[in-house]
Amino acid sequence: MAGEIILYTSGDGTQVQLRAVDGTVWLTQQELADLYGTSIPNITQTIGRILTDGEQTEATINSELMVRTEGSRQVRRQVQVYNLDMVLAVGYRVTTDRAVQFRQWATTVLREYLVKGFALQDERLKDPAAVDYFDELLERIRDIRASEKRFYQKVRDIFAATSADYQSASPLAQEFFATIQNKLLYAVTGCTAAELVVHRADADAPHMGLTNWQGDRVRKRDIAVAKNYLKADELSMLNLLTTRFLDFAEDRARRRQQITMAEWVRQTDRFLDFDERPVLSGAGTVSARSAESITAERYRDFDESRRSHERERAHAEEERDLERLLAAEHHLARREQEPE
Repeated sequence: MAGEIILYTSGDGTQVQLRAVDGTVWLTQQELADLYGTSIPNITQTIGRILTDGEQTEATINSELMVRTEGSRQVRRQVQVYNLDMVLAVGYRVTTDRAVQFRQWATTVLREYLVKGFALQDERLKDPAAVDYFDELLERIRDIRASEKRFYQKVRDIFAATSADYQSASPLAQEFFATIQNKLLYAVTGCTAAELVVHRADADAPHMGLTNWQGDRVRKRDIAVAKNYLKADELSMLNLLTTRFLDFAEDRARRRQQITMAEWVRQTDRFLDFDERPVLSGAGTVSARSAESITAERYRDFDESRRSHERERAHAEEERDLERLLAAEHHLARREQEPE
C-alpha cells in the first residue's frame, strides 16, 4: 500500500510513520502498539471489542503485503492495517498519555492535513519571537498559485465573472489565456514563452538547459514548458508578479467590474506599466508551432546523446563487474592451491 509518509513524534520523542492513502492513514497492530505505548495483545483485544460493539466496521480494516526479515530470511506476509477511524477508536479506549496526545493531534492537525492538504500552526506563525518560516511559506504559496493549472483555473474563474464576452471553450479564450501568460513571462525575462524555450533549449547542455522537470530525467513533455527553463530568481519573481496580478484581477471581480477580454489585455498592460515592467506588444518573434518543431529536433539530438552516454556507462560497468569477478576467481584459485 503506497502513499505519502507522515512522521508523528509523541511528547516523549517516540516516532511513528503514518502512511496517508486516499484521505486516511493506515497502521498495523505493531505500529498501533508503538503509537499508544501498549502491547499487541492489548491492541488486538481493543479492536475486537470495538468491532463487537459496532463502533467501527470491517470497512476500517485492510490488508497489506509486507516483507520482513526473520533471522536470515526475508518473509512475505499479509498483514492487517487499520485506517484513521479505527486508530482513533482504539486511542479513545487506551488510557496511556501517548494515546491522549495522539488523539488531540490527529483530530486537529492530521484531519486538517488529510482533508485540505495542509495544516498551519497559526499562533506560531504570528509569533515574531519564533523561528520565522513565514517568508518560506509565502514563497511556496506563490509557487502553487502561479503553477500553470492553478493559474489557468483562477484566471478562468475571474474572467468568466468579469468579461462580458468570455467563453472558456472558444479558441479566442485559449489565445487570451496564452496572451496573459506571455505578458507576465515577458515582464520578467524579456521573452515570450516560445522565445524563451528556443533561446534556452540546448541539446548539448546538462538536462537540455532545464532547471525544473518532473521525474528523475528530462522527458519530451518537459521541454515545451517555458517555466522549466527559469532560474531560481526568475521563477521567484514570476511567482510574485503572477500572484499580484491575480490579486489585482480578483479585486476587480469582487467589485463586479465587467469588461471585455480585449479590455482585460489592456488592463494587464496597465498593471505591468504601473509596476515599471517591460510590456509585450504583439505575439513575439517566435510562434508556438515553430518553437515546438525546433525543440523537438533538439530533444532528439539530446536524447540520442544521452542514450549513447548511458550505453557507454553500462559497458564500463559491465567491464568493471567482469574484472571484479575474474579477480575473485583468481583469488579463490590461489587459496585452493595453498597447502593446508
